[in-house]
Amino acid sequence: MFCFRFHPSKMESSIIFIFLSLSLFSNNCNFFSPVHASKYNHGKVKFKLIHRHSPELGKMSGTTLGPPSSSRERIKQLIHSDTARLRAISHRLVPRRKNFQVETLRSSNLVELPMRSAADIGTGQYFVSFRIGSPPRKFIMIADTGSTVTWMKCKYKCKTCFDDRIHHHERIFNPKTSRTFIPIPCFSSMCKQDLARSFSLQKCHRSTSPCAYDFRYSDGTKVLGIFGNDTVIVRLTNGKKIKVPDVMIGCSETIFGNFHDIDGVMGLGFDQHSFAVKAAEKFGNKFSYCLVDHLSPSDLVNFLVFGEVDDSTLPEMQHTELFLGIVNPYYAVNVSGISIDGEMLAIPSYAWDLKSGGGFIVDSGSSLTHLVEPVFNQVIAAFQAPISKFKKLSLSVGPSEPEYCFGDVGYKESLMPKLEVHFADGAKLTPPVKSYVIDAAEGIKCLGFVPTRWPGPSVIGNILQQNHLWEFDLLNGKLGFAPSSCTFDD
Repeated sequence: MFCFRFHPSKMESSIIFIFLSLSLFSNNCNFFSPVHASKYNHGKVKFKLIHRHSPELGKMSGTTLGPPSSSRERIKQLIHSDTARLRAISHRLVPRRKNFQVETLRSSNLVELPMRSAADIGTGQYFVSFRIGSPPRKFIMIADTGSTVTWMKCKYKCKTCFDDRIHHHERIFNPKTSRTFIPIPCFSSMCKQDLARSFSLQKCHRSTSPCAYDFRYSDGTKVLGIFGNDTVIVRLTNGKKIKVPDVMIGCSETIFGNFHDIDGVMGLGFDQHSFAVKAAEKFGNKFSYCLVDHLSPSDLVNFLVFGEVDDSTLPEMQHTELFLGIVNPYYAVNVSGISIDGEMLAIPSYAWDLKSGGGFIVDSGSSLTHLVEPVFNQVIAAFQAPISKFKKLSLSVGPSEPEYCFGDVGYKESLMPKLEVHFADGAKLTPPVKSYVIDAAEGIKCLGFVPTRWPGPSVIGNILQQNHLWEFDLLNGKLGFAPSSCTFDD
């Protein structure tokens, strides 16, 4: 029996929303194949992504979510999140597993990772409204592609778990009231093999015991519970509600640490049991997301869509290959260079090579863009002349802050050079200036680049990605992107 014991941390922390990361598709892999196509292939599901700084989350009782007290505090929280996120990525890449195949997920000979995901650091950047069970219950979940398990605070066998929170009408899942919830047996091969990567416990106290898990996060947070399957309700963009059956969920009854602000985590990582894969199978094996300017008015929203986005206002979408499974579970892309005002920077080729410890990850969970030192030094050198015209300032918000900040008196975007990211197959990302020269605090601009150690991957963060639609084709291993206002007709 699991009982709830909660010890909140005073450390400001946040779980990062990083988008779905996939294993390498091969000719022998039928994980995403036409046989999985369903009758919903021509429809789509749209989720509103709510940023942790949104006033909408600030209305939640007993939470630290919502608008920060100042622009300086806002950037401080983002930097804190990025620092922990980079630490999580570094842990996951040691040792790096080359040529990772989907079939390996089914093997019992698995290496357990030292942490679950970006959920290692507390509360998240992006949230979704999620309905699960029969009858369905609504939960406000962290959308986290670093996690493959969808879990929520739950009462299963523990009689006293979350009693104080239930008294205050907070959302707690009770699987015994859902007629579609089915526990996964602990003696099953799914528990002992398939879920070993999700930290299932191998011991069975009795044959009827459910499959238990023990998640450990790098900040000391610990979550224990049981695995089961249940039905999720999603709404098509035409308003029709449909059921996604047999979604694996975690019923978390014991929590030590930092999950006091949230109902649970929506697992969007790549795994045959994750919600992301279940949804992708039903809606054409594609998903997209679009993130508006992080300083936009609250009536402009971010979104996540499963299915085809038909936006006639988009310019022609560019496509580039995803290298999937090499830096599991993150999206790796084949960057071949960076240019400033049309001139390619003299960056050594090894910095782009994934197999040699470099490469680039497209990560919607990191806010700033993190560049390994051989790349960072060249990019910053190219900006020295234009930013030298302004007074150099410091944010003083802690470690890993942007190193190049300046006063904005006399600043105009036209004074800044044009940065472009070039991909090996010809695609080219041309972000607006405001996506790499950012408003960090009142009267202060900063270059949105932070150095990270070599060897390691560079990370294209969500601020550099903003005001673009990003389409992930799971079947063909392609990433598409195009400038977008993030508003399209349902």
